[in-house]
Amino acid sequence: MNINVTERDRVTLVEAHGRIDSMNAHELGEALMHEIDSGHVHLVLDLANVDYMSSAGLREIVFALKKVRGSGDLRLSQPSPRVLEVLEMAGLDTIFQIFPSQVEAVGSY
Repeated sequence: MNINVTERDRVTLVEAHGRIDSMNAHELGEALMHEIDSGHVHLVLDLANVDYMSSAGLREIVFALKKVRGSGDLRLSQPSPRVLEVLEMAGLDTIFQIFPSQVEAVGSY
C-alpha cells in the first residue's frame, strides 16, 4: 500500500493505493493521525485505487473519524466497488459521507 497526502484548498487529501489489510492498516492509521495531530481536520480519504480493505483498515478509518469529529470530518471519495461493498456490509456507509469523486468530496467542505 502507498499513501500520498496533498493539500487542496483547506482540505487534506489522503490517497491510498493497493491493499489495506492487517499487515499494513496501521500505516494508514498513522498517516491519518499525523494529519489530525497536525491540525488538519478537514480530510478526504480517496479509495479509488484500493482494491481490498480488511476489518483492520475499517477500524483505522473509524478511529480517525472519531478522533476528528467535533472539530472536523473525514469524508471518503470514490471507493472501488469492492471496498464500497465492505463499507456497506459493515454499516459504515451510514456513518461516513461518501462521494463519487475527489472534487465533490473536497468541495463538500
